[in-house]
Amino acid sequence: MSAEPRVALCVARFYSELAARLEQGARAALAQADVDDVPAFSVPGAFELPTIAQYAARSGRFDAVVCLGAVIRGETDHYDYVCSATTDGILRVALDTGVPCGFGVLTVDTMEQALARVSGGDKRDTGAHAAEAVLAALDVRRQLSPI
Repeated sequence: MSAEPRVALCVARFYSELAARLEQGARAALAQADVDDVPAFSVPGAFELPTIAQYAARSGRFDAVVCLGAVIRGETDHYDYVCSATTDGILRVALDTGVPCGFGVLTVDTMEQALARVSGGDKRDTGAHAAEAVLAALDVRRQLSPI
């Protein structure tokens, strides 16, 4: 691994304001760790995140991937299927490739809950937490690597 980790952002843009604020939080956390050159790859929705995360992870260009997006409960079962597929898919990418994938996907009931969990919200910054998680995973991998 290079001195500065190579990190990609994979961003679902369906809820554009949330996506922008998740990305802002992730970029701020990465910048605090001196990781500044961070490309972002976008898709329309959360369901597509595992696919682009896999593309990024298998490209050999990145040490870690941060997945960002939001799924807000609606009136149908669509929410359950998208949340399950997104969660399972991102985990599978990480396990299959060995490339840590941060899970910065909001799975909430309302827009108000989502806004509380992004950069500038009053609960937590999910984008920042996802970036911090992959940096922590990279640190553990470094500690466990043979000398």
